[in-house]
Amino acid sequence: MAQKGKALRAVIAAALGASLLGLPAHAACRQALAMGLDVSGSVDLREYRLQLDGLITALNHPDVVAALLAAPDAPVSLLVFEWSGPVDPSVLVPWTPINNAAALQNISETLATTSRRDTSPGTALGEAMMLGAQYLDQQSDCWKRTLDISGDGRSNSGPRPRDVKQAIDARGITINALVIGADTQTSDRDQQSDIAELSSYFAAEVITGPDAFVQVSLGYEAYAEAMTAKLKRELDGMAIGRLQ
Repeated sequence: MAQKGKALRAVIAAALGASLLGLPAHAACRQALAMGLDVSGSVDLREYRLQLDGLITALNHPDVVAALLAAPDAPVSLLVFEWSGPVDPSVLVPWTPINNAAALQNISETLATTSRRDTSPGTALGEAMMLGAQYLDQQSDCWKRTLDISGDGRSNSGPRPRDVKQAIDARGITINALVIGADTQTSDRDQQSDIAELSSYFAAEVITGPDAFVQVSLGYEAYAEAMTAKLKRELDGMAIGRLQ
């Protein structure tokens, strides 16, 4: 009897939280996150590994774990894919509901054992945005759908991001960006200038949707910290409290 009462309280809590957020109470997940990682020609093997390991670190940060597991009855669902040229995308982690620590551990192990593939040159950012939106269309019942795009350069292949983002926004999808500065030997002032210019490009051409934002990483060495901050911001407010 107590177990049934606990289950009923969980359902009521989820419904109440959805109502307060103006979201459908019947949805099976509270947020779908499709994460697109840049593996274009500008990303070398070291930077590739820093990107994957940084995502693992971010997903296992205590604050991120707490947010991900806050409402297992309405979990966050995660997909991770790589993008480069128009014909190079690859799904590393298929849609996975994160409703317990084991699911998060499985995702981490998959990313830890992933090896770099050969990809064609080019940065097909618009294609990556459209592909991520197609993946998110598979999660149409989620309360919120977010596409994360990591990138260290402007689009130079395929459709322009500005020409595709409006249609994606109309589908109720938010696009956030993690902009990665080059790991160079230039002065801090030059590096700051370069990342500011790239961030402005992503802000104008890529991100879309309510509260969309650009997170900055000053090089791949800082990727884990930047990804952690981005995930904490994206998950903030989406955890549904339980009735006691």
